[in-house]
Amino acid sequence: MRLQGRLWDDLSETGELPKYRCRVMYGDQGGRMWLGFENGEVAVSEGGAFRLYSTREGLPAEVVLVITADSKGHIWVGGYGGLSRFENGHFSTITKQNGLPGNSVSGFVEDDDGSFWIAGALAIFRASGEELEKALASPSYRMRGESFDAGDGLRGLPRQREPFPTATRAVDGWLWFATTEGIAGINPHEIPRNLVAPPVVIETVRSDDQDLVVSSGMQLHPNTRNLEFHFTALSFTDPAQVQFRYKLDGYDDGWRGPVSIREARYTNLPPGSYTFRVLACNNDGVWNSSGASLEFTIEPAFYQKWWLKTASAMLALAVLAWVIRLRMLIMARNIHARLAERLDERERIARELHDTLLQGVLSASIQLDLAEDQLPKDSPVRGLVQRVLATLRQVTEEGRMALRGLRFQDIENDDLAKAFLHVKQEFPHKDTVMFRVVAQGAPRAVRTEVRNEIYRIGREAIVNAYVHSEAATIEVEIQYARTQLSLVVRDDGRGIDPSILEGGRDGHWGLSGMRERSQRIGATLKLRSRPGAGTEIELMVPGHIAFEDDSGNSTPRWLSWLGREGFNGSSRKARDKQNEPRG
Repeated sequence: MRLQGRLWDDLSETGELPKYRCRVMYGDQGGRMWLGFENGEVAVSEGGAFRLYSTREGLPAEVVLVITADSKGHIWVGGYGGLSRFENGHFSTITKQNGLPGNSVSGFVEDDDGSFWIAGALAIFRASGEELEKALASPSYRMRGESFDAGDGLRGLPRQREPFPTATRAVDGWLWFATTEGIAGINPHEIPRNLVAPPVVIETVRSDDQDLVVSSGMQLHPNTRNLEFHFTALSFTDPAQVQFRYKLDGYDDGWRGPVSIREARYTNLPPGSYTFRVLACNNDGVWNSSGASLEFTIEPAFYQKWWLKTASAMLALAVLAWVIRLRMLIMARNIHARLAERLDERERIARELHDTLLQGVLSASIQLDLAEDQLPKDSPVRGLVQRVLATLRQVTEEGRMALRGLRFQDIENDDLAKAFLHVKQEFPHKDTVMFRVVAQGAPRAVRTEVRNEIYRIGREAIVNAYVHSEAATIEVEIQYARTQLSLVVRDDGRGIDPSILEGGRDGHWGLSGMRERSQRIGATLKLRSRPGAGTEIELMVPGHIAFEDDSGNSTPRWLSWLGREGFNGSSRKARDKQNEPRG
């Protein structure tokens, strides 16, 4: 009902208000009337009309017990759902999880110092404005403040029934609360404070349900599973309000607490050295900053000792290295198998070309030579026959050079350096070119299939230098190292055009063939050249692919169970003998 002049208006008949009982009213400084209802809704009279707020705006769906404002003009609503603040058309709520003394709030008042007193179901709680702001911003934040109950002389508990509100401030600054045992008053300026920090004591330590003698530097047995620390703090003013914070150096990243329980438990701590620390504060929040501490060590079991861990790590690394080595050998073996197949095929093709094509061309050349001798010197076809004969001789020579590229020359001891020296003999008309072969390191036996591919790559590079580079000097360098075999062919000629170096030239397969051969044997090929600055071709073959082992076997005997027959020395010699050049 609202009185205007001498007439009462029944506002419930307007249809703007909830059909529930109005528990509390409050008029703010702006002239607005706030009404709180049993269903948790709040109505505000503005401009002759009412606006309703409910759970949509953040209010709990509980009975409203108090509505008031603070010194900054913020509206606060308390009830069975906690304490809510209105701001920008929305309510934010503080609950028991934030440290309220109980689930409901029936009184809320601000003292002269700006602290807030909350009449909860279990006690009267005082908190600063900063603590309330933190609780409103984070639902998980627990406020720090002071609780007043029977231990502080409060008879009964704040009322949670009418009349409301249950808290008010008098003109002289005193605060008054309605309780279940009457009226209680307190002067916020004359509250005695306990300034004595409580001393902290670590009373007992239990390890796997056995009590230990508390002493610094304790040695605990290996595989300690459960460890308990029991501690306390001496405060006679209000022992129940003592709070603790604890930390285990070497395990905890930060302090735990504050908590009221007086024990800490840890399970399955790893071996090592630790320090347990505990702090305490009294009922007025005065902390003992030094606290108490206890140093102890958990001995490692034999399988946790550093030397065993080191040995295990070394064993794991050894097994990993063995697996990698095994994998490398298998890969090398597969590469050698494929190379051997290609080598056999190349040898077959070389034999077929020699026995058929070249022999046929040579036979035709001989017959044509005889026919030329029988022609009269003034015959008009004699010039044509001579040109055809010259062409056949050129084809024969080019075919022989191609065959030499397909087959590795049978040089004594399979010496790559001597094999490359023989390439110079194919260019007698360029005897002015300085050609030299240099071998560095102790020569090692090279696997047949790998040796042939290296020779073909090197020969291709030498031939290109003779034919295309116009070089004055050609140098071949072979280096036998422990981990690899490297071949470098360099000249001081006119170099290679970058477009040809990258993509090759139509109808010419020299560079692309060199790259393909290097890939087949798992080698790395690098080509460096600039127009007018010469060319350098470098081939690097890993040692486990290039070299035979000390016994002459390319595959250890213990790898024979993996499948195909290994490339041992006898099989290599037999294959070399089978593939000897003929004719």
